[in-house]
Amino acid sequence: MPTREQVRQLAESGLGYEEIGRRLGIPPGLAHLIGTGLPADGGTAPEEREARGLPPTSRQWANPPHGNPVAKETVRQWIAERVRADAQMRRAKQD
Repeated sequence: MPTREQVRQLAESGLGYEEIGRRLGIPPGLAHLIGTGLPADGGTAPEEREARGLPPTSRQWANPPHGNPVAKETVRQWIAERVRADAQMRRAKQD
């Protein structure tokens, strides 16, 4: 898990939370939380954000898009192979 110091150093170098998250391998909302101590879901008063020198909003980092690996053909093929290799799973598939 990245440290507050790591996130702050990257932010002070001029990077945004999207890039900080990419570099540290975490979602931008988590980078924001680690660096500022404030959630990115918009639950912080505008006055507090202004007092801390933060942008007026951070909600764009709260729920980053995610992928569903089950929808990938390679995942379906892997599951099918696992079913073929396991008699108990084959029986479960027939039920």
